[in-house]
Amino acid sequence: MAVVAIMAGSVSAVSAQIDLKARADSVHQARQQAAILTHQDSLQLADSDSIATAEAGKRAKRDWSTWRPNPKRALWLAIVLPGAGQIYNRKYWKLPIVYGGVVGCIYAMRWNNMMYKDYSQAYMDIMDNDELTQSYNQFLHLGTKIDDSNKAQYQEIFRKRKDRYRRWRDLSVFSLIGVYALSVVDAYVDASLSEFDISEDLSLRVEPAVLNSNADRNPLKSSAIGLQCSIRF
Repeated sequence: MAVVAIMAGSVSAVSAQIDLKARADSVHQARQQAAILTHQDSLQLADSDSIATAEAGKRAKRDWSTWRPNPKRALWLAIVLPGAGQIYNRKYWKLPIVYGGVVGCIYAMRWNNMMYKDYSQAYMDIMDNDELTQSYNQFLHLGTKIDDSNKAQYQEIFRKRKDRYRRWRDLSVFSLIGVYALSVVDAYVDASLSEFDISEDLSLRVEPAVLNSNADRNPLKSSAIGLQCSIRF
């Protein structure tokens, strides 16, 4: 009986150890599953946050009604490239004016320079005595010839036209510089005035008023009746 009791006690002890080990294993597995689920939840949360951030970045657009250009940036852009300051200020309607002025000045400069070279060569040819150099004939009317009777007259004509086209060429260069400078100034001033607040409640009010003068101590003589103008912003 004693042996049986000892064997029963040992069996119960072994079964208790097995139960404890099983419980420990189940607790460890539960902890592992909880850790895996927590990691998955954190990954899903991070993914959802990144997706939400990306969507917010896509949805967040610049409010152009409250945007104000930087005058210094507009100035440097206009200096580097004509018209870039107007693009930065979002004044696209000024681009045809700027580029039209630039292209017109360049065309006038090239045309006047070409005519100046042609008339300069014609003037040099008519001034020498070489009969092989007669480039001035291209400027003469059909059937017109230059001889000793009218040579001095045509020499003066070619000289004046040469000087005229040279002067127009130089004016075209200065005009091009002026258009470039005006585009730079316009970009800077336009960007600076973007912060200027103009109220819609602008009115001019004219009303009678009594004007006091301190020149005379007599109150009857020191006051006068007149009109007073006031501007309300």
